[in-house]
Amino acid sequence: MLILSEIIEKLKDIISESKEGKKIFDKDVAQVLNIPQATFATMKKRNSIPYQEILEFCAIKKISLNWLFFDQAVDMLKEETDKFFKVRYFSDIRASAGGGAEVFGEDYEVLNVDKTIMDNMLGFSSSKKIEAIHVDGESMEPTLQNGSIVFIDRDQTDINKDGIFIAATTAGLFIKRIRQRADGMVELISDNKTYSPEVLAPDEVSIVGKVVGNIESL
Repeated sequence: MLILSEIIEKLKDIISESKEGKKIFDKDVAQVLNIPQATFATMKKRNSIPYQEILEFCAIKKISLNWLFFDQAVDMLKEETDKFFKVRYFSDIRASAGGGAEVFGEDYEVLNVDKTIMDNMLGFSSSKKIEAIHVDGESMEPTLQNGSIVFIDRDQTDINKDGIFIAATTAGLFIKRIRQRADGMVELISDNKTYSPEVLAPDEVSIVGKVVGNIESL
């Protein structure tokens, strides 16, 4: 079982490297993770691990999640790659749940994530490559909150199967339920019923992949 207090101690060691021997406290960890101190204290008490914030911190600092969570060295990752997901994390990309958003580029971090962690976060196991981006906007609430991280399977592009998809359009990336109508037009449907469906021609929509899991923002 992952213990947040143990993870915090490792994060303190990382932070202390740039603090020239200054003693690091829980409040310092909360600050670098952008979590309010009171909220962080409650999470520690409940052993509620802030996966989203840790993912972002590790991506920026280029820290192995497997070392942080399981004391697994990089050499071990190379020898046992079948035990890990490689997640391409686009920390600067937002798939819009409202208006248009940026398109995928080459600016991403590769996160090596143990399958146990993916099971904890997503509730599934797979050998597929997964990508992670942010949700921007409120039109998919209550299913997906503004600021959430979503995990995308780029191999799943069949919109005839139920689910939420990332669609690339001339206006940018959208995260919606998608349905092709009998007349061939494509509807981008929001879960928030205050937003009306958007209708586009088939050649105006390219399916990037299916959302297979998410981490809610705090």
